[in-house]
Amino acid sequence: MKQQSNKQFSINSFPRVRMRRNRLSDFSRKLISENTLSVNDLIYPIFITYGSNVKEEISSMPGIYRFSLDLLHKEIEYISSLKIPVIALFPKIESELKTPDGKEALNKNNLICKAIKISKKINPDLGVITDVALDPYTDHGHDGIIHNNQIDNDLTLNILCKQAMVQAEAGCDIIAPSDMMDGRVGVIRDTLDDHGLVNIQIMSYAAKYASSFYGPFRDAVGSVQNLSNKSKKSYQMDPANSSEALREIRLDINEGADMIIIKPGMPYLDIIQKAKKEYEFPIIAYQVSGEYSMIKGAIQNGWFDEENIILETMMCFKRAGCNGIITYFAPYVADKLITNLK
Repeated sequence: MKQQSNKQFSINSFPRVRMRRNRLSDFSRKLISENTLSVNDLIYPIFITYGSNVKEEISSMPGIYRFSLDLLHKEIEYISSLKIPVIALFPKIESELKTPDGKEALNKNNLICKAIKISKKINPDLGVITDVALDPYTDHGHDGIIHNNQIDNDLTLNILCKQAMVQAEAGCDIIAPSDMMDGRVGVIRDTLDDHGLVNIQIMSYAAKYASSFYGPFRDAVGSVQNLSNKSKKSYQMDPANSSEALREIRLDINEGADMIIIKPGMPYLDIIQKAKKEYEFPIIAYQVSGEYSMIKGAIQNGWFDEENIILETMMCFKRAGCNGIITYFAPYVADKLITNLK
């Protein structure tokens, strides 16, 4: 019978591999960091509304506001001063302008078109993303046209193409279809190309889940009270599915998307990582309103350290494989990154 060795390991020789050695010093931790965060990773969503001298806080999103167009220039100047490279615009449409077919989306002088022009006048180099979907404009609150009590995919495509054209002609840089209709990326790409707008990018919401995290956003754009049927499950994705997300992403890539969005963000980091590994394609995470409000609420209650928790969430997105992050924390993060460099 083999006898067990009585050899004692010296503290000086075991273990040879000590993972903590590289973590002991601040300089060493920086040197071996696998992912970095910069201002260039940030996209800031801005809500716009009607009226004059309006800056109204969204009750379910503490610290986030809707701006009337006469105050938008100040916000654009502020974002520009932080070197944030891109904004995403979202409108709150007046109730009397909402119709079953969302025709206000096609008004070349609507709230979004005016906001695009203001942004480009203040800072032509600031990228502008505009949302292509009908939910802010419909009196039923859905992203598409209702026909025979269902969201009609192909009827919706026609108006989405027209909406994309209106926004592109107003001067936006990136069209972001968030409606989740089948085939919309391809027909929007063809429409833009046929009109000579070949350089307008498409950042598709390729994997947009039917999530409970969107509630505060629907407050912000005023669609929640119009949503006749609360469920968007017939066109947004089932949170139980991941392989389906990869199919959706592949279809959008093949139809001509330049970048894709996965939404929500942190609850779907596994989808981000799978998509990055599968496609090696530019991926943007949307840290959605519910994520923001949960974190912000916990900060206000003293349960989280503000800087550490916000920056940690940003790094989680980068680690998962994101090229960019749409986040309501963008100004805060940009300011901290600038401060920490000084």
